Amino acid sequence: MIEPLEAQARLDQIVMLIAKHMETEVCSLYVLRADGVLELYATEGLNPGSVHLAQLRLGEGLVGTIAATARPLNLSDAQNHPAFTYLPETGEEIYATFLGVPVLRAGRTLGVLVVQNKAAGRVYPEEESEALETVAMVIAEMIAAGGLEGLSRPGVTLDLTRPVSFAGLALCDGIGIGRVVLHEPRVIVSSLFNEDVDSEVSRLTEALAILRESIEGMLARREVADEGEHRAVLETYRKFAQDRGWVRRLEEAVRNGLTAEAAVEKVQSDMRARMMHLTDPYIRERLHDFDDLANRLLRQLIGQVGAGNGASDAVVVARNMGAAELLDYHRGQIKGLVLEEGATTSHVVIVARALGIPVAGQVKGVVSMAENGDPIVVDGESGDVHLRPPPEVHDLFADKLGFRAERQQRYRSLRDLPAKTRDGVAIGLQMNAGLLVDLPQLAESGAEGIGLFRTELQFMVASTMPRASDQERLYRAVIDAAGTRPVTFRTLDVGGDKLLPYLAHGLEQNPALGYRAMRLALDRPGLLRTQLRALLKAAGGRNLKIMFPMITDLSEIVAARTLIAREIEHLERFGYAPPNELKLGAMLEVPSLLYQLDPLMRMLDFVSIGSNDLFQFFFAVDRGNANVATRYDDLSVPFLRALRDVVLAGERHGVPVSLCGEMAGRPLSAMALIGLGFRSISMAPPSIGPVKAMLLELDAQKLRGELAALLDDPSEVGSARSFLKDFAERHRIPY
Repeated sequence: MIEPLEAQARLDQIVMLIAKHMETEVCSLYVLRADGVLELYATEGLNPGSVHLAQLRLGEGLVGTIAATARPLNLSDAQNHPAFTYLPETGEEIYATFLGVPVLRAGRTLGVLVVQNKAAGRVYPEEESEALETVAMVIAEMIAAGGLEGLSRPGVTLDLTRPVSFAGLALCDGIGIGRVVLHEPRVIVSSLFNEDVDSEVSRLTEALAILRESIEGMLARREVADEGEHRAVLETYRKFAQDRGWVRRLEEAVRNGLTAEAAVEKVQSDMRARMMHLTDPYIRERLHDFDDLANRLLRQLIGQVGAGNGASDAVVVARNMGAAELLDYHRGQIKGLVLEEGATTSHVVIVARALGIPVAGQVKGVVSMAENGDPIVVDGESGDVHLRPPPEVHDLFADKLGFRAERQQRYRSLRDLPAKTRDGVAIGLQMNAGLLVDLPQLAESGAEGIGLFRTELQFMVASTMPRASDQERLYRAVIDAAGTRPVTFRTLDVGGDKLLPYLAHGLEQNPALGYRAMRLALDRPGLLRTQLRALLKAAGGRNLKIMFPMITDLSEIVAARTLIAREIEHLERFGYAPPNELKLGAMLEVPSLLYQLDPLMRMLDFVSIGSNDLFQFFFAVDRGNANVATRYDDLSVPFLRALRDVVLAGERHGVPVSLCGEMAGRPLSAMALIGLGFRSISMAPPSIGPVKAMLLELDAQKLRGELAALLDDPSEVGSARSFLKDFAERHRIPY
């Protein structure tokens, strides 16, 4: 590695030395290019003329399978493996035994390193596989540092100095310009090979002891909030830190010649690559817990203090993160959030939306490509991310950001104007919230109240089940902050994708359709009764609105009302003042309720449509799945007809109907809702300004008439989006 060689000569030397010392007839290195093709970069034993010509797509052949799964393959008869692919230019069909390992860096596959032999029946022993993985780690650093630049015509996957753009999903509107702050900062390991095995094992043992002690200390002192970690996460860290298998793998890597820190990096990369392919959503969500633990150990070994988050123009880049972790950053300093995973309904995205932070999700590979301090632009309108952008791209988005700032200033000037359409129809614009940090935006946004307070967020950011007194304290603070403005509290909506680490849950094949919300709450009445009691006590002498999520059958409303009656009776018996006025409502999120609308309205004081889930169930589309999330339009005529049916049922029974999903926060969709007859909608605070600007220019009755004609036409089955855009443009309505 330290010889003054050209890149190609260095690779040729590496594969020759591996083949010699492992006594194999073939050693080959394939590198994953930016276009998803694995290109043969060096070989000893195959046809040398096939270098830079032989190619496999990701998932194609044995090499492509290793790259796609990030798992080694050790075969005694490679040609009979179902994934075997014959490349005639390489001459590899004569080789029987095969050992291939992924070239990994930060959990990302950069290539594949392969050894082969003619003799059938041989299986490479585990220590040879470990040795090959160690060499692959060195090659990964060489690739990441740009050491192979220029060898391939299309270019190499990783170059940490050049501009690169990613196409992701727009999860929260806005433009963010700043510098990268890696949420899981990668510790750069400069010393890879040890000179004294016993000394390195001793360093590793000492660092592990200090790591365990620090975790125990945090748990004992209950400093979870100050450290920005969930207590449940710390419990997971403690289990990881005590795990004998993990420690054994670390020690083996050291005994195979790596320094203690290089061993941690290797095992971390291997573990992450394997866990990324697990299907259990809970395990995948907690993957960043393991990464954080390994990074803590690395920092302990290198002597670095934990990375700070005090940058004034931080764009946080992470694989995934929890809602509480985002709150650890100073709100005014975060300019954007980029996630390799994430979906519209991810908990961290919900919090980011409440804070007005632009978010792009499903940005694959961005963590491995980014370094702390890199310039970055996040386009929350399109989901595009520009890392190390050229000056012209940076200037373009700076101008766009300036324009948005001017527009936001105009929205602020509308804050105190009544939310009335041109023809005098009053529209209640309310905001969604879930934490105390949201409450200042009640006044800042000009919202008329809180149409949806997500009580589950308090449970999600807590390390243990919140006590009744903690719940009561939060609800009272919310009611105090709202003053005369109404607040609608939604009871606990957990389960599905909102898993609480301290609440036992089983693996579900379809969690969105499974054991969640009222289904879980009614099976655990103690949980729901505790929350209802806290709400009733907090609202003593004042008005209270309670809403039940994911009602599927009317019997669930009866059961919930029975529990509330029992709690009111209990409080009165002990001298607590009941609420002056108590109104009960339900979320309409399940299509079955569309066929029970009249009896539903007779049982409730109000109804709120959760358009996120209703749309998901209506079209049987997983909104968190990038392959189908954008395939169906929430402005489709069938879906709008369903929404209108709910509004008309509410009008028949004098029951207010509102909507509190993502539709409400987009001006064009909000215009459609007003045209359907909605007179109250709830959205994220930053959306109130654009929606108000739209409705001030809207003739609601005219739109309702034209939209009704469209929906009444039985031949209309597509999307109403073009019709709504045309209406807006004809009447100069901003959307």
